[in-house]
Amino acid sequence: MPEGHTVHRDARRVRERFGGREVRVSSPQGRFADGAALLDGRRLEGTEAHGKHLLADFGAGRVLHVHLGLYGAWTVGDGQAPPPRGAVRVRLQGEGGWSDLRGPTACEVLDPAGVAALHARLGPDPLRADADPERAYERISRSRTSIGALLMQQDVVAGVGAIYRAEVLFRTGVNPYRPGREVSPADWRALWADLLVLLRAGLRAGRIVTTRPEHRTRPRGRPTVDDVFYVYRRAGLPCRVCGTPVAYAQMVSRHLAWCPTCQPR
Repeated sequence: MPEGHTVHRDARRVRERFGGREVRVSSPQGRFADGAALLDGRRLEGTEAHGKHLLADFGAGRVLHVHLGLYGAWTVGDGQAPPPRGAVRVRLQGEGGWSDLRGPTACEVLDPAGVAALHARLGPDPLRADADPERAYERISRSRTSIGALLMQQDVVAGVGAIYRAEVLFRTGVNPYRPGREVSPADWRALWADLLVLLRAGLRAGRIVTTRPEHRTRPRGRPTVDDVFYVYRRAGLPCRVCGTPVAYAQMVSRHLAWCPTCQPR
C-alpha cells in the first residue's frame, strides 16, 4: 500500500498538471460515471493530501476523494490521452495533459461536510502544516496498545505504513511492542521528528531511503535496493549497526521487523 509521501506526491502532480484549469473528467470503466458527471468541465481549484487520502477541489462544494488502497495507482502523460487500457476508474484530461486512476479503494465526490468529517477522523499527518503531534501523543500516552500497532492506526498518525513504522522505530531505538503509555514524551518527540525527516525525504526523492551513508554497503552514490532499509524486509539478516539477526513478526496483519539489540524490550 502506498505510504503518505506517495499520496502527497500524487496530489502535487495533479495540482501542477491541472490546477486553475478546466478539466474533462470521465470514467472509462463506468463505475464512477455519476461522480465524473458532477466534476466534468469544472476548474480544479486545488489539491491536498491527508495521510493516504487525496482530495481534489473542483469548487462549488465538489471534492474528489481518492484512497488508493492496496492496488490503486495514478498514471500521467502529456498531450491527448490515449485510448483507455484496462479498468480506468477516472480519467482527467486538460491543457496540462492527462491522468488515469486505476484500482482505488475509495473514489467518490464529497461535499464540505464530508471533507470535514474525513479530516476529523484522521490523525495528524507529519507532512501537513497543520499537524499537531501532541494530539497523537494524547492517544498514545493513554493506550496499552503497542506503539508498533498505534503507528499504523490512521486515526492516531496519518500516512505511516509498514515501512515507515519499522524504520522510524529502529532509528529511534524504540521496541515495537512497547505499550503506548510507556512511550515517554522525549521518545515521542524523537519519533515525530524522525518521521518528519523520513517522510519529507520520501516526498522529495519519490522513494523511501532510511539508512545513513555509513550503514550502507556503498557509502557513496545512489543507494541500491539492498541498501535502502535498516530492518524492513531484512528478517534474519545481520543488523546494519550491531550485527544481531533482524527479528520478524506480523503485527496488525502487516510485516514487522526490528533489531532485538538496538530496540530492547
